[in-house]
Amino acid sequence: MPPAADHSSAVQAPGPKHVAIIMDGNGRWAKARGMPRALGHRAGVQALKRTVEAAPGLGVECLTVFGFSTENWRRPAQEVSELMGLVKLYVQTDLARLAREGVQVRILGSRQGLPPDILEIVDRAEAATAHNAGGFLLQVAFNYGGRADIVEAARRFAHVVQSGQARPDDLDEAGFDRLLCTAKGPPLDLVVRTSGEVRLSNFLLWEAAYAELVFQEILWPDYGAEALAEAIEQYRRRDRRFGGVESHDAVAAG
Repeated sequence: MPPAADHSSAVQAPGPKHVAIIMDGNGRWAKARGMPRALGHRAGVQALKRTVEAAPGLGVECLTVFGFSTENWRRPAQEVSELMGLVKLYVQTDLARLAREGVQVRILGSRQGLPPDILEIVDRAEAATAHNAGGFLLQVAFNYGGRADIVEAARRFAHVVQSGQARPDDLDEAGFDRLLCTAKGPPLDLVVRTSGEVRLSNFLLWEAAYAELVFQEILWPDYGAEALAEAIEQYRRRDRRFGGVESHDAVAAG
């Protein structure tokens, strides 16, 4: 269990509403145990289940996880096939519970090039949980890349300009934000990466502009409620200034 919060001094800062996680370390976890990488990925699915279950109780309203990147297609064909199979496994074993417990599932990323059976799984996951709109939101970035999403958003606006429906000067940050595949989600507060790596790896590049970053040594298959609580505690100790001198909370209090 995570240590109890210390309420002896100042009021504890609010926790993040939207947390994004780069789930890293499945292969190293398996290698350390003399197992095939595939078993590391399977253990990672169980870690995802634990983390999704724990998040609402920790005050998180939206969890975005990096499931499969556009770069992951470069991995060996057998590993790609295994990763695709895990998508099916997760939906088959957890979709009914997610739908029942008020979780809405949203899949981010390009659907071009996905196998038909994976497309069917993606559509089914979204349709089966659509009635939970307004509840806890689980966003799975699948066949996703931050740069690719930015380029696609730029293309969308270019087509609008080309059709005469807008001028180049009409575009501002808020308008560009609405063109991204993450547009329907809340602002991003915290990005967590596991396994000790300290980079974003093309994940939510636009959205993470003012998010807090937390890097944890734990390998993803070992992740769960305690590790997520520790990341959230780190976030609470930060002073989010959004480019200013004082935090919004400090200005409001003053």
